[in-house]
Amino acid sequence: MRRGLPTLPCPMPPTDLADCTATELLALYRSGQVSPLEATQAALSRIARVQPALNAFVMVGHEEALAAARASTGRWQRGAPCGALDGVPVSIKDLVLTRGWPTLRGSHTVDAAQAWDIDAPATARLREAGAVLLGKTTTPEFGCKGETNSPRSGITRNPWDLTKTPGGSSGGAAAAVAAGCGPLALGTDGAGSVRIPAAFCGNVGMKPSFGRVPAYPLSPFGTVAHLGPHAMSVRDAALMLGVIKQPDARDWTALPPDGTDQLVGLDDGVRGLRVAWSPTLGYAKNVHPEVAEACARAVRRLEDLGAHVEAIDPGFEDPLEITAGLWFVGAWTLWNTLSPAQQAVTDPDFRAEALLGERYSALEVQRLALRRGALGSHMRQFMQRHDLLVTPAVAVPAFDAVPAGTRPFDTASMLGWTPFSYPFNLTQQPALTLPCGLTRAGLPIGLQLVGPMFDDAGVLRAARALESVLPVRRPSLTWDDAATGAPPGPAA
Repeated sequence: MRRGLPTLPCPMPPTDLADCTATELLALYRSGQVSPLEATQAALSRIARVQPALNAFVMVGHEEALAAARASTGRWQRGAPCGALDGVPVSIKDLVLTRGWPTLRGSHTVDAAQAWDIDAPATARLREAGAVLLGKTTTPEFGCKGETNSPRSGITRNPWDLTKTPGGSSGGAAAAVAAGCGPLALGTDGAGSVRIPAAFCGNVGMKPSFGRVPAYPLSPFGTVAHLGPHAMSVRDAALMLGVIKQPDARDWTALPPDGTDQLVGLDDGVRGLRVAWSPTLGYAKNVHPEVAEACARAVRRLEDLGAHVEAIDPGFEDPLEITAGLWFVGAWTLWNTLSPAQQAVTDPDFRAEALLGERYSALEVQRLALRRGALGSHMRQFMQRHDLLVTPAVAVPAFDAVPAGTRPFDTASMLGWTPFSYPFNLTQQPALTLPCGLTRAGLPIGLQLVGPMFDDAGVLRAARALESVLPVRRPSLTWDDAATGAPPGPAA
């Protein structure tokens, strides 16, 4: 059997293949019950149904996806799949270069009429593994915030409640996976941009250790920026990570290949694991009570599974000032690559970030970098005593979706409601969000698992153990466009 292809019992084909996980689809392909073409047609049909209301895609490559699916079907019929994701439908966040398709970055400043002839490393690895690329998912302009709206692509909405945001900046990716528009999506995470929307949309979302997944070009926001999978299940996330972590010489910050297969040992459980449970990280003052309650229940399940859980804070102050300062300087750097005419058509939120970044001196930036280094050292030492740190993923459930520039912009409005995500971009540790319940209003709640640097496999293993004892819930998708109270977003 080809390395990386899971060998699980074959499921019965569901009523709608769009509701299958990647692992389930691969088992169906292997058994001959379903073809990649059928699965891709189901995903495209689901996109056509939900896109007018969700606005999760900026473009859908119907013909390209069908051609790739036909080629994959032929390989499976010959018994020769080309890789670990052969025939699995996957979408790509529109910050990540994808050969043949524009990468618009949610911005009117990007000219779509240019050569698009380069794949980013993760995109290239997905193609090589046989994945069927469906299209590009929405992002706020340049991935600048934790909700997904932009002047170029409009508002993206949450499939659990169309009046709510899916989060951001990988909001289109998370909404697509939650709605069954392909079981996998590639996202990016600079301050929580995979984990926030995964929590809001009820998915698994992972930010691997920095450098685990090569990037090109590198983010203008620097070494807080990671790439990672959005998935319907932990096993799917592990499967995708094994593909996209493969080396690429274009990224000089990438980690060397580790030779591991995240699927090996995935079901080994958490017995004996030393877990630090920190419901506030010592500084989060406004955690929604239903979020706190659901996360505490999930942590008790870890204890039931044999983990040794200790309620303890890691012992650092809120690093929001560090994150915001470095982020604003990155926005200011990007702003200065734009002409005055381009600057005039940017998102007001991005413009506000950039102008805040203008205020920082070189000395202040260096001081922020030193404070970040101290935080990273502190967490390396803390994690020597703990195998896992567990927190809520986001302090609040999904909030109202609004147009770009609606809310007054400041540091608190940017990230104050997600105090658990950005610290671990600063420290570069692996962190994963998985769903652990619903609010009484029916909105997903996420739990965050943070591992020692480089222990991506350990985080996945713990998440898989917890996932096995938590109920799996999917949005009903019974709404229609009228439920948004606003015109639908652009068509695919």
